[in-house]
This record gives sequence, C-alpha cells and structure tokens, in this order.
Amino acid sequence: MTIKVALAGAGAFGVKHLDGIKNIADVQVVSLVGRELAKTQEVADKYGIQHVTTDLAQSLAIQEVDAVILCTPTQMHAAQAIACMKAGKHVQVEIPLADSLKDAQAVVALQKQTGLVAMCGHTRRFNPSHQYVHKKIQAREFNIQQLDVQTYFFRRTNMNALGQARSWTDHLLWHHAAHTVDLFAYQCGSPIVKANAIQGPIHPTLGIAMDMSIQLKAANGAICTLSLSFNNDGPLGTFFRYIGDTATYLARYDDLFTGKEEKIDVSQVDVSMNGIELQDREFFAAIREGRAPNASVAQVLPCYDVLHQLEQQLV
Repeated sequence: MTIKVALAGAGAFGVKHLDGIKNIADVQVVSLVGRELAKTQEVADKYGIQHVTTDLAQSLAIQEVDAVILCTPTQMHAAQAIACMKAGKHVQVEIPLADSLKDAQAVVALQKQTGLVAMCGHTRRFNPSHQYVHKKIQAREFNIQQLDVQTYFFRRTNMNALGQARSWTDHLLWHHAAHTVDLFAYQCGSPIVKANAIQGPIHPTLGIAMDMSIQLKAANGAICTLSLSFNNDGPLGTFFRYIGDTATYLARYDDLFTGKEEKIDVSQVDVSMNGIELQDREFFAAIREGRAPNASVAQVLPCYDVLHQLEQQLV
C-alpha cells in the first residue's frame, strides 16, 4: 500500500523532506501547501506533486491523504497538528511541537484520544552521528559525563536557511534549544531534573533574545551546557561534544569524530546517512506497523516541560 502524504511548508525544510521521501518506497506526496502559490507551484512541478494550495484545510479534505508533514512556521505547529488529527490524518510536525507547554499538552491529549501516529521532528534522535553514540550507551560501552553544545546562526535579519526573508520569527528557546534538551535526556536515558537559563539583550525589531545560555542536569548526574546565538558571524549550525567515561565524541549533524578530530565511519549505523530521511522512514514505518514512533509527541513532551520551566526564568 502506498502512503499518500500532504506536505505543508514548501520552504527550506519542506524541500529536505521531499528529497528524503524520494528515497522511501511506497510513499507519495500528493499535495503541497505553501504561503505563496507561484513559489509553491514551482516546488510542486520539480517534485511531480499534482495538488497545490495555500490552504491546509484543502489538503486535509482530500480523502486519499493518509498523513501530513508540517514544515510550517513554529507558531502554527500545534493548531495545525490538531487540525490534521481531527481530520483523521497521521501527522509529523517539524520541531518544535509547540511554542508553549499548554499547546504541546493539547496535541498529546488529542493523539491519545485518536490513536493516530503523531510524531515530532526531533531529528537529532535519527542523525547517524547521534545514533552511533546512542548505541554505545545502550551497549554500556559509553556514559555521558557532560554534553557541551553550541548552536550558532547569523540571523541579525530575519532570514531562513536558504538566505530568504522569513514571514515569521524563529526562537532560540522553543526551537533551537528543543533539539538539545530532548537529545540530552534521550541519550542519557534519564530525565532532566535541573535546568537553568539566562539570555542576552532583546533585539529591537525582531523582539527575541539573540543569545542564550542553558545548563541542564539529568537524574543520573550527567550535565549539559548549551550556548545559543543568532549573532555568530562564523561557522553555522550545531556542534556537539560528548564527554564520557570512555571516550569523547564530536558530532556535526550526520558526521562524527573522536575528540582528536579523527573521523568515525557511521555509514553502517542505518540505511541512510540523511537524518531527515531516517526521521521520515520512522514516521511511515510506525503508520504501517500501527505503533508509536520514536519521537512520538508523547515521548518528547518532557522536553517542552523543561522549556516551559526555562522560559519562566527568562521573564
């Protein structure tokens, strides 16, 4: 059976999902939702997608659509995920699940009520680099003592990953910190019991903090130090240093190195080296197998509880 998909958000991240789905058998994107019809049509033509709209409700009304992937602005995630499930569609929502704990809880409650597959795009769980470390931890060959993370971008103007003007404002806490807060608890296999945050000045026009520092402690004693910036004029992205009891690992997206910068071959960790594709594979496998996916909305809810606690400190 072919799983038929509607994808909402034809921007930088939506295209990453379309590229990943090309490699997955028996999955077809049949509807594409975008903010601007002409630009969305261009993307649809490139990927052979028949239906194009600027209204998610039109895609949800298509009976053959089984599942929806949401790559829309953060502020729309929770409401759209709820709309998808109310329409009887499985849903994968890109990170973050919501920009408030209350909204995240509402999504999880509806998933439990409907029994549909609802997953959040916590990609770090799927990157081969982090999977390699996860398997070492599961085999009891490595334990995290400290996770040191730098999430750095250059966004003094409101641009997306393709250098195009954004219609919405990104957020260091509710988006970029969510990746690391979830990954830290997931890799430790232990809940976060202590969380501290401070932020720098609020940008006069964007209205958000451009710099932030977060400390976390897991119940098992491991600690995490996370530095975030939209002011960094240098190498962009997120860099992870796992300091453990038996080794040190440096992770840069799908690539992994030792603490001495020796590259580790992670090509055999999973069926692909593309974290987004692996994330999508898990979503579709969970639908076929009628099970909860890794990074289900219920599994990632504790992350949003921690973000909520941190937000209270930043007020």
